[in-house]
Amino acid sequence: MPRSVNNVASRRRRKKIIRQAKGYFSKRKNVYTVAKNAVEKGMQYAYVGRKQKKRDYRYLWIARINAAARLNGLSYSRLMDKLRKANISLNRKALADMAMNDPKAFSSLVASIS
Repeated sequence: MPRSVNNVASRRRRKKIIRQAKGYFSKRKNVYTVAKNAVEKGMQYAYVGRKQKKRDYRYLWIARINAAARLNGLSYSRLMDKLRKANISLNRKALADMAMNDPKAFSSLVASIS
């Protein structure tokens, strides 16, 4: 019996990797074995980067809330404690947005819990 080779599927698999490597430099874009390694590594970086982005945004929000809170005479931790005790459940993203774009509303929120 002759050897059966599924040429269509294997070519499609390779083309998929080469398409994902589009824009890479030198052999990384057109040599399958090199491109495969580069794409796999890129996928790992992308996965980790999605987690880091969440971390970075939370860090940014906390820094903005802290700066606005200190302008109103509180530290970040005291502000969050008072918000929790007052049963005000605003997340950090909303608080940071309020602190940046509507400082008067943020000041009134701080005044209402103090």
